[in-house]
Amino acid sequence: MSSTREQPLSARSDVSGATPEGAAWLASAGTYPRSTLALWEEQPDAPVVLPCGSTFDVVGAPAVFGRRMVDRLWAEGPGSGPVAAFRGRMLLFAAPGTAQRLPSLLHWEESGRTGAIPPLLCHGNGDAVTLPAPMATDGSPGRPESRWLVAPDTRHPWLPGPEILLWAAVRAARAAVRISIFPPADQGAKVYDVSRRR
Repeated sequence: MSSTREQPLSARSDVSGATPEGAAWLASAGTYPRSTLALWEEQPDAPVVLPCGSTFDVVGAPAVFGRRMVDRLWAEGPGSGPVAAFRGRMLLFAAPGTAQRLPSLLHWEESGRTGAIPPLLCHGNGDAVTLPAPMATDGSPGRPESRWLVAPDTRHPWLPGPEILLWAAVRAARAAVRISIFPPADQGAKVYDVSRRR
């Protein structure tokens, strides 16, 4: 019986969550999609550099905050598109154009209500990102920080736009910081028990 690694990419029904259609979608972002697929056939755990802007944009967040964003998207929102962990950052795939619009929305939001959103790196038109191979799950040998949390599984995955990612970032920031409408208690104040009054 052959292992998943020994099977050709096109024959695998599950490449660590990435289907052959999902791998083809990822490869379609590059200039030479067939070469990218051929690379994955020969080296199934090889990361690849792909351009952003036409097929997808990528928003990079610090790992913990990015995980909170993904949790909010799935628990309270519409879900997420593909999500990868790479070198200590969470890479959230977004609709093309998101990288151009999201920074101005974040600036508006931070000047209004919260400064708890860490810097998000927006990769769009003219940028390229290094992504895990479709089969990277728990990290490849020597690359434990490279894996898919939500792997692409179709040729046309749903991708969130800038407004949805802004919403997730705000929710994640609010979850990280307890917000109270009451002022902090005066630690030097005398407290009287009035529950036993007659």
